[in-house]
Amino acid sequence: MTNYSSPVLKVHGAVEAAGCDDGVAAHYGDPTREQRWLERSSGERPVVVDLSHRGVVSVAGEDRASWLTTLSSQVIDGLPAGASTETTLLSAQGRIEYQPHVVVGPEKVWLIVEAGQQEGLVGFLDSMRFMLRVEVSDETDDFAVIGSTSDIRGRSGIASDAPVWEDPWPRVGPGGTSYAEAENHPGQSWSYWETLIPRGDLASLDVEWVGIWALEALRIEAWRPRFATEVDERTIPHELDLMRTAVHMSKGCYKGQETIARVHNLGHPPRRLVFLDLDGSEHTLPVRGSEIFVEGGRRSVGRVTSVALHHESGPIALAVVKRSVDPDSRLIVRDTSSHVAPGESPDREAEPVSVEYAAAQTVVVSPDAGQAVGRRNRNDFLR
Repeated sequence: MTNYSSPVLKVHGAVEAAGCDDGVAAHYGDPTREQRWLERSSGERPVVVDLSHRGVVSVAGEDRASWLTTLSSQVIDGLPAGASTETTLLSAQGRIEYQPHVVVGPEKVWLIVEAGQQEGLVGFLDSMRFMLRVEVSDETDDFAVIGSTSDIRGRSGIASDAPVWEDPWPRVGPGGTSYAEAENHPGQSWSYWETLIPRGDLASLDVEWVGIWALEALRIEAWRPRFATEVDERTIPHELDLMRTAVHMSKGCYKGQETIARVHNLGHPPRRLVFLDLDGSEHTLPVRGSEIFVEGGRRSVGRVTSVALHHESGPIALAVVKRSVDPDSRLIVRDTSSHVAPGESPDREAEPVSVEYAAAQTVVVSPDAGQAVGRRNRNDFLR
């Protein structure tokens, strides 16, 4: 899958995405219209996003479900065939290393990961097999992932028994807990499915293709974190509200569990996910990674992790900021990615140009999230 280029890029109007979505289409000529199609997908011809750059790993063998449960933050053992969930594989310090989408099949457990992660995941899982009856396989060359806002199995050439992952977001799963402050979560209307199909069938599907920009805009609007964008080398699940869908607080030991329990019961996550409404007067969008400042401040307090132009909400973004940032603060997003030539001094290098965007923040992860034991003790004392 090195230097992957999807056959769907041959569809008329396809414009290739860049960065973490290199190899599939960003859009097919009209990103805003494609968002509306995807959001209101209905009719005989499914509206589908090409996600064939994603990695696909399978785990077979009698011990597959119990083994994956011992390795990850989620309970997979006991889930019936056809069920799906989300989990994380953590470092010893509790930092997210993988965030697989899990599909339980009758003979295999399927793990869908970001592009390029499949080799590392297979290597890690193989190193943890020991004497257990499990078989780990990289199936990326044989299976492709497609995304949709409804279950499209049995339509347009897609098998009725195809493995499918139904996103649990934003429901709080068994053993999970919400770190979000909002009572009416905007993700309540979020409906998202990932279907596995034979890779050879990808180009012949009778579907309406829309680009990944459309999916990203709807995802951001739903506050849905994604591994490829929101996760960095320091991220713990608490910071992104993944405690609701990917972490089971009552399961047995696994790598990183000590950090999960300590932060949840005694501390606070050092950073928190926020949703940003951006000033649209610049007619451009800041790039991912742009630094965030409190209005009037000089020190960066976070970075933009995802950004999109939503067909109704306009320019929006997800960002990770320091927990200490006042939720009522006005924020400034500073994009220094653009460069201009110096004009009178051709021997000098191009200089960075700073573009600033005013941003209104909406709290996703509460600054008070965590300290569950401390809150219980205080409430007992007050009673």
